[in-house]
Amino acid sequence: MKVGLIGFGTIGAGVVEIFNRNQELINRKTGRKVELKRVVDLDIETPRGVEIDPEKLSTDADDILEDPDIDIVIELIGGYEPARSFILRAIENGKHVVTANKALLARHWDEIMSAASEKGVRVAFEASVGGGIPVLKALNESLAANRIQSIYGIINGTANYILTGMASEGCEFEEVLREAQRLGYAERDPTFDIEGHDTAQKLIILTLLGFGVYVPEEKLHVMGISNIKRHDIEYALEELNHTVRLLAAARLEDGELELWVMPALVPADHLLSSVTGVYNGIYIEGDFTGPVMFYGKGAGRRATASAVVADCMDIVINPEKRIPMGPGFEAVKSVREFSRTTSRYYIRLEAVDRPGVLHEMAGAFSRHGISIESVTQRGAVEGETVPIYIVTHSTMEGDLQRALSEIMEMEWVMGEPLSLRIL
Repeated sequence: MKVGLIGFGTIGAGVVEIFNRNQELINRKTGRKVELKRVVDLDIETPRGVEIDPEKLSTDADDILEDPDIDIVIELIGGYEPARSFILRAIENGKHVVTANKALLARHWDEIMSAASEKGVRVAFEASVGGGIPVLKALNESLAANRIQSIYGIINGTANYILTGMASEGCEFEEVLREAQRLGYAERDPTFDIEGHDTAQKLIILTLLGFGVYVPEEKLHVMGISNIKRHDIEYALEELNHTVRLLAAARLEDGELELWVMPALVPADHLLSSVTGVYNGIYIEGDFTGPVMFYGKGAGRRATASAVVADCMDIVINPEKRIPMGPGFEAVKSVREFSRTTSRYYIRLEAVDRPGVLHEMAGAFSRHGISIESVTQRGAVEGETVPIYIVTHSTMEGDLQRALSEIMEMEWVMGEPLSLRIL
Protein backbone atom coordinates (compact mmCIF):
# COMPACT_ATOMS: atom_id res chain seq x y z
CA MET A 1 0.00 0.00 0.00
CA LYS A 2 1.38 3.39 -0.99
CA VAL A 3 0.65 6.65 0.79
CA GLY A 4 0.80 10.24 -0.45
CA LEU A 5 1.08 13.17 1.95
CA ILE A 6 -0.24 16.64 1.03
CA GLY A 7 1.06 19.17 3.54
CA PHE A 8 4.63 19.06 4.85
CA GLY A 9 4.20 21.39 7.82
CA THR A 10 4.61 20.59 11.50
CA ILE A 11 2.25 17.59 11.54
CA GLY A 12 3.36 16.42 8.11
CA ALA A 13 6.97 16.36 9.29
CA GLY A 14 5.80 14.26 12.23
CA VAL A 15 4.21 11.78 9.82
CA VAL A 16 7.47 11.51 7.88
CA GLU A 17 9.36 10.99 11.15
CA ILE A 18 7.07 8.11 12.16
CA PHE A 19 7.48 6.39 8.80
CA ASN A 20 11.26 6.83 9.10
CA ARG A 21 11.51 5.45 12.60
CA ASN A 22 8.73 2.86 12.72
CA GLN A 23 8.49 1.56 9.13
CA GLU A 24 9.20 -2.03 10.15
CA LEU A 25 6.69 -1.83 13.01
CA ILE A 26 4.00 -0.42 10.70
CA ASN A 27 4.57 -3.20 8.17
CA ARG A 28 4.50 -5.89 10.84
CA LYS A 29 1.31 -4.64 12.49
CA THR A 30 -0.57 -4.23 9.20
CA GLY A 31 0.79 -7.36 7.55
CA ARG A 32 1.53 -5.26 4.46
CA LYS A 33 4.33 -3.05 3.23
CA VAL A 34 3.06 0.50 3.75
CA GLU A 35 5.23 3.01 1.91
CA LEU A 36 5.18 6.81 2.04
CA LYS A 37 5.69 7.34 -1.68
CA ARG A 38 5.22 11.08 -2.20
CA VAL A 39 5.14 14.30 -0.12
CA VAL A 40 3.67 17.47 -1.63
CA ASP A 41 3.99 21.03 -0.34
CA LEU A 42 4.35 24.47 -1.90
CA ASP A 43 7.61 24.84 0.03
CA ILE A 44 9.94 21.87 -0.32
CA GLU A 45 13.15 23.80 0.36
CA THR A 46 12.82 24.72 4.04
CA PRO A 47 14.39 22.09 6.34
CA ARG A 48 11.84 20.26 8.50
CA GLY A 49 14.28 18.48 10.80
CA VAL A 50 13.47 15.05 9.34
CA GLU A 51 15.20 12.96 6.70
CA ILE A 52 13.41 12.46 3.40
CA ASP A 53 14.50 11.39 -0.05
CA PRO A 54 14.38 14.54 -2.24
CA GLU A 55 12.96 12.38 -5.04
CA LYS A 56 9.79 11.97 -2.96
CA LEU A 57 9.17 15.72 -2.73
CA SER A 58 6.92 17.65 -5.11
CA THR A 59 5.05 20.94 -5.30
CA ASP A 60 2.27 19.49 -7.49
CA ALA A 61 -0.70 17.77 -5.78
CA ASP A 62 -1.45 15.96 -9.04
CA ASP A 63 1.65 13.85 -8.41
CA ILE A 64 -0.39 12.24 -5.63
CA LEU A 65 -3.99 12.66 -6.75
CA GLU A 66 -3.40 11.31 -10.26
CA ASP A 67 -0.91 8.57 -9.32
CA PRO A 68 -2.71 5.20 -9.71
CA ASP A 69 -0.16 3.54 -7.41
CA ILE A 70 -1.12 5.67 -4.40
CA ASP A 71 -3.88 4.09 -2.32
CA ILE A 72 -4.14 6.52 0.62
CA VAL A 73 -4.00 10.33 0.54
CA ILE A 74 -3.17 12.21 3.75
CA GLU A 75 -4.46 15.80 3.73
CA LEU A 76 -2.69 18.06 6.25
CA ILE A 77 -2.87 21.51 4.66
CA GLY A 78 -5.92 22.58 6.69
CA GLY A 79 -8.56 25.15 5.83
CA TYR A 80 -11.40 24.77 3.33
CA GLU A 81 -9.76 25.18 -0.07
CA PRO A 82 -7.90 23.65 -1.76
CA ALA A 83 -8.20 20.92 0.92
CA ARG A 84 -11.83 20.16 0.04
CA SER A 85 -11.07 19.90 -3.68
CA PHE A 86 -8.04 17.68 -3.06
CA ILE A 87 -10.03 15.33 -0.84
CA LEU A 88 -12.93 15.07 -3.29
CA ARG A 89 -10.54 14.41 -6.18
CA ALA A 90 -8.77 11.72 -4.19
CA ILE A 91 -12.11 10.07 -3.46
CA GLU A 92 -13.22 10.36 -7.09
CA ASN A 93 -10.00 8.58 -8.08
CA GLY A 94 -10.75 5.71 -5.70
CA LYS A 95 -8.27 6.64 -2.99
CA HIS A 96 -8.83 6.44 0.76
CA VAL A 97 -8.35 9.69 2.68
CA VAL A 98 -6.85 10.50 6.07
CA THR A 99 -7.28 14.04 7.38
CA ALA A 100 -6.90 16.08 10.56
CA ASN A 101 -9.00 18.91 9.11
CA LYS A 102 -11.76 19.49 11.66
CA ALA A 103 -12.90 22.74 10.04
CA LEU A 104 -13.47 21.08 6.69
CA LEU A 105 -15.27 18.07 8.17
CA ALA A 106 -17.47 20.28 10.35
CA ARG A 107 -18.61 22.29 7.31
CA HIS A 108 -18.61 19.72 4.48
CA TRP A 109 -19.28 16.42 6.28
CA ASP A 110 -22.23 15.28 4.18
CA GLU A 111 -20.56 16.09 0.86
CA ILE A 112 -17.31 14.30 1.72
CA MET A 113 -18.87 11.24 3.35
CA SER A 114 -21.46 10.82 0.60
CA ALA A 115 -18.72 10.92 -2.03
CA ALA A 116 -16.67 8.35 -0.11
CA SER A 117 -19.65 6.04 0.29
CA GLU A 118 -20.44 6.27 -3.42
CA LYS A 119 -16.87 5.35 -4.40
CA GLY A 120 -16.46 2.68 -1.72
CA VAL A 121 -13.47 4.30 0.00
CA ARG A 122 -12.79 5.37 3.58
CA VAL A 123 -12.27 8.78 5.12
CA ALA A 124 -10.46 8.54 8.46
CA PHE A 125 -10.09 11.54 10.76
CA GLU A 126 -9.02 10.49 14.27
CA ALA A 127 -6.52 13.37 14.48
CA SER A 128 -9.26 15.98 13.94
CA VAL A 129 -10.34 15.81 17.60
CA GLY A 130 -8.01 15.42 20.53
CA GLY A 131 -4.77 14.94 18.60
CA GLY A 132 -3.35 11.63 19.77
CA ILE A 133 -6.29 10.78 22.06
CA PRO A 134 -8.21 7.87 20.46
CA VAL A 135 -11.64 9.22 21.38
CA LEU A 136 -13.24 8.97 17.92
CA LYS A 137 -12.17 5.35 17.56
CA ALA A 138 -13.66 4.66 20.98
CA LEU A 139 -17.00 6.23 20.02
CA ASN A 140 -17.04 4.35 16.73
CA GLU A 141 -15.92 0.98 18.08
CA SER A 142 -15.40 0.42 21.81
CA LEU A 143 -18.60 2.26 22.82
CA ALA A 144 -20.62 1.12 19.80
CA ALA A 145 -22.95 -1.06 21.92
CA ASN A 146 -23.96 1.96 24.02
CA ARG A 147 -26.40 4.76 23.58
CA ILE A 148 -24.32 7.78 24.46
CA GLN A 149 -25.95 9.86 27.17
CA SER A 150 -23.52 12.77 27.31
CA ILE A 151 -20.15 14.06 26.14
CA TYR A 152 -18.26 16.80 27.97
CA GLY A 153 -14.90 17.80 26.57
CA ILE A 154 -11.97 20.09 27.27
CA ILE A 155 -10.69 20.01 23.71
CA ASN A 156 -8.74 23.20 23.17
CA GLY A 157 -5.30 23.31 24.74
CA THR A 158 -4.83 27.06 24.31
CA ALA A 159 -7.99 27.95 26.24
CA ASN A 160 -7.26 25.36 28.91
CA TYR A 161 -3.70 26.62 29.35
CA ILE A 162 -4.99 30.15 29.87
CA LEU A 163 -7.76 29.24 32.34
CA THR A 164 -5.61 26.92 34.43
CA GLY A 165 -2.73 29.41 34.26
CA MET A 166 -4.98 32.17 35.60
CA ALA A 167 -5.80 29.88 38.52
CA SER A 168 -2.29 28.65 39.29
CA GLU A 169 -0.46 31.94 38.74
CA GLY A 170 -3.12 34.33 40.01
CA CYS A 171 -2.90 36.38 36.81
CA GLU A 172 -5.43 38.04 34.54
CA PHE A 173 -6.42 36.69 31.13
CA GLU A 174 -4.25 39.01 29.02
CA GLU A 175 -1.09 38.21 30.98
CA VAL A 176 -1.47 34.44 30.65
CA LEU A 177 -2.38 34.79 26.96
CA ARG A 178 0.88 36.64 26.33
CA GLU A 179 2.78 33.88 28.11
CA ALA A 180 0.97 31.23 26.03
CA GLN A 181 1.93 33.06 22.84
CA ARG A 182 5.56 33.31 23.96
CA LEU A 183 5.65 29.55 24.62
CA GLY A 184 3.96 28.71 21.31
CA TYR A 185 0.73 27.48 22.92
CA ALA A 186 -1.34 30.29 21.39
CA GLU A 187 -1.42 31.74 17.89
CA ARG A 188 -0.50 35.36 17.19
CA ASP A 189 -4.22 35.85 16.53
CA PRO A 190 -5.79 33.55 19.17
CA THR A 191 -9.43 34.37 18.35
CA PHE A 192 -10.27 30.96 16.89
CA ASP A 193 -9.14 29.22 20.10
CA ILE A 194 -10.17 31.62 22.85
CA GLU A 195 -13.62 32.41 21.41
CA GLY A 196 -14.60 28.73 21.22
CA HIS A 197 -14.72 28.18 17.44
CA ASP A 198 -12.06 25.47 17.41
CA THR A 199 -13.90 23.69 20.22
CA ALA A 200 -17.22 24.03 18.38
CA GLN A 201 -15.87 22.36 15.24
CA LYS A 202 -14.59 19.45 17.31
CA LEU A 203 -17.94 19.19 19.10
CA ILE A 204 -19.68 18.85 15.72
CA ILE A 205 -17.54 15.79 14.95
CA LEU A 206 -18.03 14.28 18.42
CA THR A 207 -21.79 14.78 18.07
CA LEU A 208 -21.81 13.07 14.68
CA LEU A 209 -20.10 9.97 16.03
CA GLY A 210 -21.76 9.97 19.44
CA PHE A 211 -25.34 10.76 18.43
CA GLY A 212 -25.51 10.49 14.63
CA VAL A 213 -26.67 14.09 14.28
CA TYR A 214 -25.06 16.82 12.18
CA VAL A 215 -25.46 20.30 13.64
CA PRO A 216 -23.67 23.17 11.83
CA GLU A 217 -21.65 25.62 13.91
CA GLU A 218 -24.11 28.46 13.37
CA LYS A 219 -26.75 26.41 15.23
CA LEU A 220 -24.49 25.95 18.28
CA HIS A 221 -24.34 28.29 21.26
CA VAL A 222 -20.67 29.28 21.41
CA MET A 223 -19.05 31.53 24.02
CA GLY A 224 -15.35 32.09 24.57
CA ILE A 225 -13.19 32.79 27.60
CA SER A 226 -12.04 36.38 27.03
CA ASN A 227 -14.54 37.78 29.56
CA ILE A 228 -13.32 35.57 32.41
CA LYS A 229 -11.58 37.51 35.19
CA ARG A 230 -9.11 36.25 37.75
CA HIS A 231 -11.60 36.88 40.56
CA ASP A 232 -14.21 34.68 38.79
CA ILE A 233 -11.79 31.77 38.96
CA GLU A 234 -10.79 32.57 42.55
CA TYR A 235 -14.41 32.84 43.72
CA ALA A 236 -15.37 29.61 41.96
CA LEU A 237 -12.58 27.69 43.69
CA GLU A 238 -12.55 29.34 47.11
CA GLU A 239 -16.29 29.69 47.68
CA LEU A 240 -17.84 27.01 45.47
CA ASN A 241 -15.02 24.43 45.21
CA HIS A 242 -15.25 24.50 41.41
CA THR A 243 -12.77 25.12 38.61
CA VAL A 244 -13.49 27.05 35.39
CA ARG A 245 -13.00 25.18 32.11
CA LEU A 246 -14.00 25.83 28.49
CA LEU A 247 -16.34 22.91 27.83
CA ALA A 248 -17.89 21.36 24.76
CA ALA A 249 -21.13 19.71 25.83
CA ALA A 250 -23.55 17.31 24.17
CA ARG A 251 -26.26 15.84 26.39
CA LEU A 252 -29.30 13.76 25.50
CA GLU A 253 -32.42 14.24 27.61
CA ASP A 254 -35.93 13.06 26.76
CA GLY A 255 -35.02 12.65 23.10
CA GLU A 256 -33.67 16.21 22.80
CA LEU A 257 -29.98 16.87 22.26
CA GLU A 258 -28.49 19.82 24.15
CA LEU A 259 -25.33 21.30 22.62
CA TRP A 260 -23.15 24.19 23.72
CA VAL A 261 -19.59 25.48 23.96
CA MET A 262 -18.82 27.85 26.82
CA PRO A 263 -16.75 28.24 29.98
CA ALA A 264 -18.42 26.45 32.87
CA LEU A 265 -17.85 25.72 36.53
CA VAL A 266 -16.74 22.12 37.08
CA PRO A 267 -16.68 20.50 40.55
CA ALA A 268 -13.10 20.38 41.82
CA ASP A 269 -13.37 16.62 42.41
CA HIS A 270 -14.64 15.91 38.87
CA LEU A 271 -12.14 14.24 36.54
CA LEU A 272 -12.35 17.14 34.10
CA SER A 273 -10.97 19.49 36.76
CA SER A 274 -7.75 17.47 36.73
CA VAL A 275 -7.17 18.40 33.06
CA THR A 276 -4.67 21.26 33.20
CA GLY A 277 -2.31 23.13 30.90
CA VAL A 278 -2.41 22.21 27.23
CA TYR A 279 -3.88 18.76 27.87
CA ASN A 280 -7.32 17.66 26.67
CA GLY A 281 -9.94 15.54 28.39
CA ILE A 282 -13.17 14.03 27.05
CA TYR A 283 -15.70 12.61 29.52
CA ILE A 284 -18.30 10.32 27.92
CA GLU A 285 -21.23 8.52 29.53
CA GLY A 286 -22.76 5.47 27.85
CA ASP A 287 -25.95 3.77 28.99
CA PHE A 288 -24.05 0.55 29.76
CA THR A 289 -20.45 1.63 30.35
CA GLY A 290 -21.31 4.53 32.58
CA PRO A 291 -18.72 7.33 32.58
CA VAL A 292 -15.38 6.89 30.80
CA MET A 293 -12.61 9.46 30.47
CA PHE A 294 -10.04 10.07 27.73
CA TYR A 295 -7.00 12.20 28.54
CA GLY A 296 -3.85 13.27 26.75
CA LYS A 297 -2.17 15.80 24.53
CA GLY A 298 -4.71 17.27 22.17
CA ALA A 299 -2.25 18.79 19.74
CA GLY A 300 1.39 18.87 18.79
CA ARG A 301 3.51 17.33 16.07
CA ARG A 302 4.06 13.88 17.50
CA ALA A 303 0.68 13.25 19.11
CA THR A 304 -1.30 14.33 16.04
CA ALA A 305 1.02 12.57 13.58
CA SER A 306 0.61 9.39 15.62
CA ALA A 307 -3.16 9.49 15.07
CA VAL A 308 -2.71 10.21 11.35
CA VAL A 309 -0.41 7.23 10.77
CA ALA A 310 -2.64 5.00 12.91
CA ASP A 311 -5.55 5.91 10.61
CA CYS A 312 -3.47 4.88 7.60
CA MET A 313 -2.70 1.55 9.27
CA ASP A 314 -6.36 0.99 10.11
CA ILE A 315 -7.32 1.56 6.47
CA VAL A 316 -4.70 -0.96 5.35
CA ILE A 317 -6.10 -3.54 7.79
CA ASN A 318 -9.81 -2.66 7.37
CA PRO A 319 -10.36 -1.01 3.97
CA GLU A 320 -14.08 -1.87 4.00
CA LYS A 321 -14.90 -0.47 7.45
CA ARG A 322 -17.55 2.24 7.51
CA ILE A 323 -18.78 4.74 10.07
CA PRO A 324 -22.15 3.58 11.49
CA MET A 325 -24.61 6.40 10.91
CA GLY A 326 -28.40 6.57 10.99
CA PRO A 327 -29.73 3.26 12.37
CA GLY A 328 -29.27 3.05 16.12
CA PHE A 329 -29.37 6.83 16.59
CA GLU A 330 -33.15 7.16 16.62
CA ALA A 331 -33.08 8.22 20.30
CA VAL A 332 -32.33 11.78 19.14
CA LYS A 333 -35.63 13.34 18.11
CA SER A 334 -34.51 16.98 17.94
CA VAL A 335 -31.88 19.49 19.01
CA ARG A 336 -33.05 21.56 21.95
CA GLU A 337 -33.02 25.34 21.55
CA PHE A 338 -30.35 26.74 23.84
CA SER A 339 -32.83 29.16 25.44
CA ARG A 340 -34.82 26.11 26.66
CA THR A 341 -31.88 24.39 28.35
CA THR A 342 -31.59 24.49 32.14
CA SER A 343 -28.72 24.69 34.59
CA ARG A 344 -27.54 26.19 37.83
CA TYR A 345 -25.65 29.39 37.08
CA TYR A 346 -22.80 31.46 38.42
CA ILE A 347 -23.36 35.15 37.67
CA ARG A 348 -21.01 38.06 38.21
CA LEU A 349 -22.26 41.63 38.06
CA GLU A 350 -20.16 44.78 38.37
CA ALA A 351 -22.19 47.35 40.29
CA VAL A 352 -21.87 50.77 41.88
CA ASP A 353 -22.16 50.16 45.61
CA ARG A 354 -25.19 52.04 46.87
CA PRO A 355 -28.29 51.22 48.94
CA GLY A 356 -31.01 49.19 47.23
CA VAL A 357 -28.85 47.42 44.65
CA LEU A 358 -29.41 43.90 45.98
CA HIS A 359 -33.14 44.55 46.42
CA GLU A 360 -33.56 45.72 42.81
CA MET A 361 -31.48 42.83 41.50
CA ALA A 362 -33.45 40.25 43.49
CA GLY A 363 -36.70 41.74 42.21
CA ALA A 364 -35.64 41.28 38.58
CA PHE A 365 -34.69 37.66 39.17
CA SER A 366 -37.97 37.03 41.00
CA ARG A 367 -40.05 38.51 38.19
CA HIS A 368 -38.55 35.97 35.80
CA GLY A 369 -39.00 33.01 38.14
CA ILE A 370 -35.32 32.60 39.03
CA SER A 371 -34.50 31.26 42.47
CA ILE A 372 -31.26 32.54 44.01
CA GLU A 373 -29.11 30.13 46.00
CA SER A 374 -26.55 32.65 47.25
CA VAL A 375 -25.39 36.25 46.81
CA THR A 376 -21.99 37.60 47.82
CA GLN A 377 -20.77 41.18 47.62
CA ARG A 378 -17.05 41.56 48.26
CA GLY A 379 -14.93 44.58 49.13
CA ALA A 380 -17.84 47.01 49.12
CA VAL A 381 -16.90 50.70 49.36
CA GLU A 382 -19.84 53.06 48.85
CA GLY A 383 -19.68 54.83 45.51
CA GLU A 384 -17.16 52.44 43.97
CA THR A 385 -17.72 49.57 41.54
CA VAL A 386 -17.77 46.18 43.23
CA PRO A 387 -18.45 42.66 41.98
CA ILE A 388 -21.60 40.84 43.04
CA TYR A 389 -21.45 37.05 42.79
CA ILE A 390 -24.73 35.15 42.43
CA VAL A 391 -25.44 31.43 42.31
CA THR A 392 -28.88 30.35 41.12
CA HIS A 393 -30.84 27.18 41.50
CA SER A 394 -31.62 25.34 38.26
CA THR A 395 -33.22 27.76 35.83
CA MET A 396 -33.98 28.06 32.14
CA GLU A 397 -31.41 29.89 30.00
CA GLY A 398 -34.03 32.07 28.34
CA ASP A 399 -35.46 33.21 31.69
CA LEU A 400 -31.97 34.05 32.95
CA GLN A 401 -31.11 36.14 29.88
CA ARG A 402 -34.39 38.06 30.15
CA ALA A 403 -33.65 38.82 33.80
CA LEU A 404 -30.11 39.93 32.99
CA SER A 405 -31.40 42.16 30.18
CA GLU A 406 -33.70 43.87 32.68
CA ILE A 407 -30.87 44.25 35.20
CA MET A 408 -28.63 45.76 32.51
CA GLU A 409 -31.08 48.67 32.24
CA MET A 410 -30.55 49.56 35.91
CA GLU A 411 -28.31 52.57 36.43
CA TRP A 412 -26.07 50.91 39.02
CA VAL A 413 -24.85 48.16 36.64
CA MET A 414 -21.42 48.70 35.10
CA GLY A 415 -20.38 46.60 32.10
CA GLU A 416 -21.70 43.30 30.80
CA PRO A 417 -22.76 40.63 33.32
CA LEU A 418 -21.10 37.22 33.12
CA SER A 419 -23.17 34.04 33.40
CA LEU A 420 -21.55 30.60 33.49
CA ARG A 421 -23.15 27.19 33.81
CA ILE A 422 -22.39 25.03 36.82
CA LEU A 423 -21.84 21.40 35.88
